[in-house]
Amino acid sequence: MFKKLFGSKEPKEEKILPWKQLTNVNQLDTVASLSKGKTQVVFKHSTRCGISKMVMNQFVAAYNVDANLDLYYLDLLSFRDVSSEVGFKFQVMHQSPQLIVIKNGVAVAHASHGAINEMDLNRYV
Repeated sequence: MFKKLFGSKEPKEEKILPWKQLTNVNQLDTVASLSKGKTQVVFKHSTRCGISKMVMNQFVAAYNVDANLDLYYLDLLSFRDVSSEVGFKFQVMHQSPQLIVIKNGVAVAHASHGAINEMDLNRYV
């Protein structure tokens, strides 16, 4: 009964997503190329922003895509040049946090802040 009221001291199992790190501008050509056969998803995250962290945690907790897509993580503070190039290459205005869905070499959907967790990624697979 007390565990239900006050929570358990047992650690929660951490959910780990199959992230690929985006660290180099040259990777974006690969992302565009791969998107012709498989949906590519980029999550742009600001490691110093509380809202970005909250959205990231919610995204990870709710992620239930049982589909064939590649999921990329971009620490936009550490890799500002990559973040800028993502916006230019895929014609999406920079926001943070931001989720960009890429198919056939172009962004087919994007969302920022709380709208990220409202996106149904299964629609784009």
